[in-house]
Amino acid sequence: MAVTQNPHDGVELSYDEVGQGEPLLLVHGSALSRAIWRGFGYTKEFQKQFRVITMDLRGHGRSGKPDSAGDYTMDTLVADVLAVLDAVQAPQAHFGGYSVGGRMGLSLAVQAPERLLSLTTLGGTYRIQPGNIGDLFFPGYDDALGSGGMPAFVQGWEEHLGRALDAATRAAFLANDAAAMRAYFAHTERDLPIPESRLAGIATPTLLMAGSADTGRLKDSKRACELMANARFVELPRRNHGTTLGPAGPVLEQWLPFLDSL
Repeated sequence: MAVTQNPHDGVELSYDEVGQGEPLLLVHGSALSRAIWRGFGYTKEFQKQFRVITMDLRGHGRSGKPDSAGDYTMDTLVADVLAVLDAVQAPQAHFGGYSVGGRMGLSLAVQAPERLLSLTTLGGTYRIQPGNIGDLFFPGYDDALGSGGMPAFVQGWEEHLGRALDAATRAAFLANDAAAMRAYFAHTERDLPIPESRLAGIATPTLLMAGSADTGRLKDSKRACELMANARFVELPRRNHGTTLGPAGPVLEQWLPFLDSL
């Protein structure tokens, strides 16, 4: 494990790197951690031909956990990514992001396209609608975080799903700080969309993937693909937002050839 800092506010950012080759930065989704990439087998596969960098977003995992909503703007999250790329001395990298990680990748492609070799989004979107966090998890998520912390959040989500979470996801959620998560979610709900005119200007080679049952992200990924000049969309059959990443095999069957083609 290594640590760097966002140069603008000093928040510590925890990351790992393994393997050799062109750098590939993987960014997890909300309330998860970098461990999810290893847990589902992505790190093991990618490190055969890439230098794989996995980071914990601020407020998550072993990174710093500010508890003010203003500390989680998209510009700040993009600055975190650039700080990690600078720390590993990667002027350019392939980027793969799940959920909010995908939205960060699209924002990075708008703000600093010169840092990207390619972009892959999984269950990503370029816009967050009011109430979207409750739709992804469960309507009372904020009350659960405030009253019972992460255990109450996980319990509420499992009850809403009608099933237990997989072990890797459950462990990642329980490792988070409830106050930081409330602040992070509060700002996420207020995030402005990336204008479609800015999406249309992205020239980075891009692969957009979303599950057939992840209706909002499916629609947004298809729309982004229509707007972007150098993008391809792949629908993942029978997957919803929570099952986008696992099992990894069918995702890697699309992702690896895309990277090889570059």
